[in-house]
Amino acid sequence: MRRLRNVLLRILCVVSALAAGLTAAGTSAHAAVPDRWGFALVDVQNGVPNLSHQAGSWAAGPTVTVTPGAVGQVYVKFPQIGIPSAGVVHVTAITQTGQWCQVQKYTASGPDEIVAVRCYKYGGTPQFTPFSIVFSQSTGLLPAPKSFGYLFWTGAAIGTQYNSSGGVNTVTPLGTGVWRVRLPGLGSAGQAGGFQATAVNPDNPARCKVSDWTPLAAEQVIVVRCHNAANVPFDSGWTLTYQRERAITGAAVPPKNFAYVFDTTPANPGPYTPVPPAITYNSQGSFNEIRSAGTGLRLVTFHKVGVLQDDVQATAYGPGPEYCNLLAVWATSGNEALVRDVACYNGVTNVAQQSFVTYVSAF
Repeated sequence: MRRLRNVLLRILCVVSALAAGLTAAGTSAHAAVPDRWGFALVDVQNGVPNLSHQAGSWAAGPTVTVTPGAVGQVYVKFPQIGIPSAGVVHVTAITQTGQWCQVQKYTASGPDEIVAVRCYKYGGTPQFTPFSIVFSQSTGLLPAPKSFGYLFWTGAAIGTQYNSSGGVNTVTPLGTGVWRVRLPGLGSAGQAGGFQATAVNPDNPARCKVSDWTPLAAEQVIVVRCHNAANVPFDSGWTLTYQRERAITGAAVPPKNFAYVFDTTPANPGPYTPVPPAITYNSQGSFNEIRSAGTGLRLVTFHKVGVLQDDVQATAYGPGPEYCNLLAVWATSGNEALVRDVACYNGVTNVAQQSFVTYVSAF
């Protein structure tokens, strides 16, 4: 009888240990913070924006919502993915004139992520225009050559950052409106991947862009430049994202359908696919092509990756004050994503300008 009692006690101890281990494992898994992302086409100043072009890592049910603020300003709420002082945001205006949109600030509010966006006409008059927006926050490492990195420069220091090699990104001010960014561990033998840059300024109109790019074996070296509403170099906050064989939504498990391209020869009538091959990527193994739609207008086609819901972002490249937006909402049909067009300006005049364009589907 005593022997049986001892056996039962040992069994109960084993069961209790297993239960404790399972509980701990379950608690740990539940407590782990997943990577977060969301995007939207904001075509309203109040309510729910276009459902065909919004998605995110939140649970099914809620949607992105928008509320108006001051003239030209809206607050975009991404549900259930709020995270204090982390992640980056990019926005691209959608308009047929010389306008841009910028982030004013972004932060968690309860479970949600709130992004204040304000849009301006060239010269600095605030005016609402539709825009596309993407938010992402990443953790963990990636095996090369896949690379992903971002940072938010507050105007005085790095506010948040991520580097898929585990390296620490750095920013060095070079003068008014100019900064050198180093992304260690994300290097390449030549130009490879793509970028997006967005001004972050709560008080003043500002535009920011990638103005120079030097790939090194050990790191990517980038120069970011910002200008004010009158094309004058200007100190501002900004966000920068680098992607290589990864979607703009982050370094977690990527969607099956995404692409990016660097339009290096904007005067090329096309259709053409830029070279070297590493500056254009298509997750379906297809190709991306660009052709002219007029001076300063570039028709970009991402083949075989076009699946709703989806997002497009564009940013100018070069040392001057030029900037780019989207002329109209992109079309998604038959697995084709057609961006008609990327429009680039100096002031209010269309100009041929190098640009980075990125596409991502939720699927």
